[in-house]
Amino acid sequence: MSLSRDRDLAGAAAESLDDLLAVLRLEATGEDRFRIPAAAQDLFGRIYGGQLLAQALVGAATTVEGKGVNSLHAAFVRVGAPGRPVEVAVTRVRDGRSMATREVTVLQDGAPLLVAFASFHANSSVPDWQTGAPGAPSPEETPLIQDWAQQAHQAGRRWIERPPPVELRVPEAPIFLGGTGTSPTRSHWMRLPRPVEGDQMLHAALLAYASDMLLMDMVFRAHPGPLGNGLASGFSVDHAIWFHRPTRFDGWHLYTQEAVTVFGERGLTRGAIHDHAGRLVASVMQEVLVRPWTSR
Repeated sequence: MSLSRDRDLAGAAAESLDDLLAVLRLEATGEDRFRIPAAAQDLFGRIYGGQLLAQALVGAATTVEGKGVNSLHAAFVRVGAPGRPVEVAVTRVRDGRSMATREVTVLQDGAPLLVAFASFHANSSVPDWQTGAPGAPSPEETPLIQDWAQQAHQAGRRWIERPPPVELRVPEAPIFLGGTGTSPTRSHWMRLPRPVEGDQMLHAALLAYASDMLLMDMVFRAHPGPLGNGLASGFSVDHAIWFHRPTRFDGWHLYTQEAVTVFGERGLTRGAIHDHAGRLVASVMQEVLVRPWTSR
């Protein structure tokens, strides 16, 4: 990609980030109920699942003091329509000395889009142990997802014209951009396209947003049937993320994703997110529904 294209892409990604930050600002409408305006632009033709995860987490965190998030377990109930606001309703399930639990529902026009449980913990920083981060080429040695999108021509145009608010560097093309990789495991780099002021909770929500990206592609890669671009449809069923350590998502993070199993129409993926220093900051699990067009 040319230098001018890189500059245009960086500017467009920063605009997408501004839009994301705008839909993470809650307007209180009642006791533990909030309204969020519609996004300024439509990146995915629907409300992206990662956006719902981030909004649920921000809503839950608004009702908790003195504790950091440690997990979010969410079920995707229905697809949200872009261009319309959503509501966030929080139920205070438990407030303990060290832990708090919240049930969160993100609704549109009164119908639930996502239902989640969020857990918060006043955690100590010791002891500190983890499994090591996998080896991977540096971010600078890894192509942007827009490099693969440019080769995919029409199918990849929106990734260039309206890039997501996350810089993604992927070692090979995803299936939806014409990739043919069959390995069930892949690591890619990701970060926000510019620094973002804010507390640890905001960066946790932004990480939750990005944790939904490319997971479904791992099931498509591992699927024993022919599931190339346009041959199947996929839907996220549920999503769980555990936050192990605080982090700032405007620095590079290595996201290692793996397909675990495919049985019938359902597939399971898991992921591990390490920061650039190699600290494990989050773990992810997601179940997806995959339907080949020939079976519909």
